[in-house]
Amino acid sequence: MASKPPRPQQQQQHRHHQPNGLPVRRDRPWLLPTNRKLRNLLSVSLRNLSLTPSTPSRPRGKTFDDDAVPHSLKSPAKLLALREQKGLIHSQSSSDLRSVSENAVVDGSADKGDDEGDGSPAKSARLANGAPKTPQRPLQGRMRRRSTLEWANATPQTRQERLEGVTRERMADVFVSIHVEGVEVTEPVYVSEVVKKSMNPTFRHVDWSACGPGITRMERMTLRFWVQSDTMRGWRQLLELSLNLNSLQYLGRSLDQSPHALPHNAVIFHLSDGVYTSFPSLSDYLPPPMGTLARTMTNRILPSSSFDTLLRLSKLDDSIQDALITRNKIASDLETLLESNKKALTERDRVVEAEDRLKTIEFAKKTLEKQLEKARKQQDEKRLSIQTRRELMSRDLRARRLKSDEMTTEQPELPGLRDEREVKRNTTSNQRRRICEDLHHIYPLTPIQGKSLAFTIRGLHLPNSDDLDAGPPDSVSAALGNVAHTVLMLAYYLDQPLPYPVNPKSSTSTVEDSISLLKTTSSTTQSYKDEKALRTYPLFSKGVPRFRFEYGVFLLNKNLQILLESAFGVRVLDLRQTLPNLKYLLYVATAGEGELPARKAGGVRGLMAGRVGGTPDGSRAGSQDSRGSEAGPEKVANGTSRGAVDSLRRNIGGPDRGRRGR
Repeated sequence: MASKPPRPQQQQQHRHHQPNGLPVRRDRPWLLPTNRKLRNLLSVSLRNLSLTPSTPSRPRGKTFDDDAVPHSLKSPAKLLALREQKGLIHSQSSSDLRSVSENAVVDGSADKGDDEGDGSPAKSARLANGAPKTPQRPLQGRMRRRSTLEWANATPQTRQERLEGVTRERMADVFVSIHVEGVEVTEPVYVSEVVKKSMNPTFRHVDWSACGPGITRMERMTLRFWVQSDTMRGWRQLLELSLNLNSLQYLGRSLDQSPHALPHNAVIFHLSDGVYTSFPSLSDYLPPPMGTLARTMTNRILPSSSFDTLLRLSKLDDSIQDALITRNKIASDLETLLESNKKALTERDRVVEAEDRLKTIEFAKKTLEKQLEKARKQQDEKRLSIQTRRELMSRDLRARRLKSDEMTTEQPELPGLRDEREVKRNTTSNQRRRICEDLHHIYPLTPIQGKSLAFTIRGLHLPNSDDLDAGPPDSVSAALGNVAHTVLMLAYYLDQPLPYPVNPKSSTSTVEDSISLLKTTSSTTQSYKDEKALRTYPLFSKGVPRFRFEYGVFLLNKNLQILLESAFGVRVLDLRQTLPNLKYLLYVATAGEGELPARKAGGVRGLMAGRVGGTPDGSRAGSQDSRGSEAGPEKVANGTSRGAVDSLRRNIGGPDRGRRGR
C-alpha cells in the first residue's frame, strides 16, 4: 500500500499556532496582484549581503518541477526522505572529531573486511543481493576534548582584530538603481543613497514625484544593486533582478511577522500594504528516485483520441515542420546575402562613421574659432588698457617731475616761508588775545563779595543754571543775553563753530538746536507751527514753557564747554556754572607771552587823528580800551612787562585795572 503523500508546503505555511494551541490566521495583502504598481513601492531592502558569487540554484540541463518550487525543501516529509537517501560523508576538517567508540568500530570493520575478502570497499558496501548498502548513522559517543578553533587561545586583541577583519570582508557600501521599460537603459528612473558599511542595507523611501504617470503605473521593473568594499577598486554590479510586481510573494506587515529564513542577497520590497519578496529557486539537489508503482487491474475503459484528431495532429506537425524548414531556408538566404554584401555594408558603416566624425571635427573647429576670436578681442582690450595705463603713468611721471623741480627750486624759500608763517601765527594769536581783552572790557565779569564762584556781567547777577530763580527774571534774561553775545563773538574770532547757534537780542536772546527735537505736548506743538521755531529755545523765562527755557540755558552752557575743549583743550568741571566758565574762557584766551598789540587804525578818515572829533592821542572819543592798548608800548619801554598774571588781575578787577580806568 502506497504511503500518503506529504501535504504541500503552500498549505502548511498558513498554519501557525498560538501558545494555547489554536491556529492563527495569517494576514493577507490588501492589494490584488494586478493592482501592484510602481507607485505602491515605498522602499527596497537587501538582506544577508554576500559578495562571493553563489552557485546556480538549478544545474544546467535540469527542468523545473515541484522539487524546484521555492520552499519545497522545507517540507518535513521531503526533508526526511532526503535525509534517509543521502549517505554520510566523512568530514574533511583539519582535526579528526570522531569518538573513541566510532574509531574502534571502523577499525574492527576494516580488519574484518580484510580477512573476509580482498579489502575492496565496493564489495563491503553492498548487501548479499548486490544492492547498495546504506551507511548507518554512528552512535553518539564521548567526543574528544579538542578545540577546532585555530585562535581559541589567542589574546583578546588578536580576536578583536580578526573579528573586525571578518566583518570588514562581509560589509560593503551599497546603492540600488531602478530601471523600467520605455526609458533609456543607461538612465535609471531612481538612484538611491549609498548605505555605508552594512550587510543588511535598508534604503530610504522612493520619491516618485519626478516621474510621470507613464512610469508610476507600470508593473515591470529592473533592479540593479551596486557594491564596493575595501578590497574593490571601484563599484561593481552585485545582482540584477528583472521582475513583475504581480509575481511577488507576500511576507506580512513587516519582516518580524515573516516565518521564512531569507537566503543570501534576498531582496525585500516594502509596499503600501506590507512586505514582499521574490524567492529564487532553491532546488540545488538531485530529486529522489521515483518508486515503481504497482500495476492496478481495472475494467474501466479510458478515453483516447480519435483517428481524425490524430490525423489533424499529424498534418499540423507536417505544416510546422515545413514552416521550420522555410524559416531556416530564409535565414540561410539572408545570411548568404549579408555575407556577399558584407564589404558594401562595411563601407556604408564606415561612411556614416566618417560623416559623424567630420561633423564632430567641424563642430570642434567652429568652437575653437569662437574661442580664438574671443581671446583676440580680450587681447586687444588688454592691449588698449595697457596703453592707456602707460599714457596715464607717463603723464603722472611728468607731473611728478615738474612738482619735484618746483620743490627743488622753492626749497631755499622754505625757511623764509616758515618764519613768515610763524610770525603770522604769533600775530594772529596776539590779535585774538587783544580782541578777547576788548570783549572782557565790554562785558566785564565782576566777582560778588562773600560768595564763591559768583559773578556779575555788566552789573547783572546771573546765578548758576540749577538756581535760576534766585534772581529777577528780567535781570537773568539780560545777563543771559550778554553771555550769548560774548559766546558768539568768541566763537567768531577764535574760528570755532558753535554746534548750537545763538541769536543774541539782549533780554530776548535765543539758541537753536538743529540736532535733536524735544518731545512736546499737543498744545506746545500747535504754538510752534514752524519746525525751526520748534527747534529754537529761549533764554528768557517769561511767556514760554519752563522746560524750554532751562533747555536753552543748557545749550548755552554746552557752547561754552565746546569752546574750552576744542579751542584750548581745557576740561570743564561743572557745566552748570555759566559765568565762572565764561570767566575761565576769557582768562585762557587772553593768556600769553609779551604785551598785547595795539589796535590798527581803521580806513575811515573821520576817525583818524586831526579829523572830525578826533582826539589828540589818535583814538576814538571815549575809547578807553584803545588808549589802554596804546599805553602798552610805553610800559614796555619803561621796563614794565604785563604777562598772564597781570591780565588775570586786570580781568578780576585788580588794582592794575583801576589804574587803567583812572
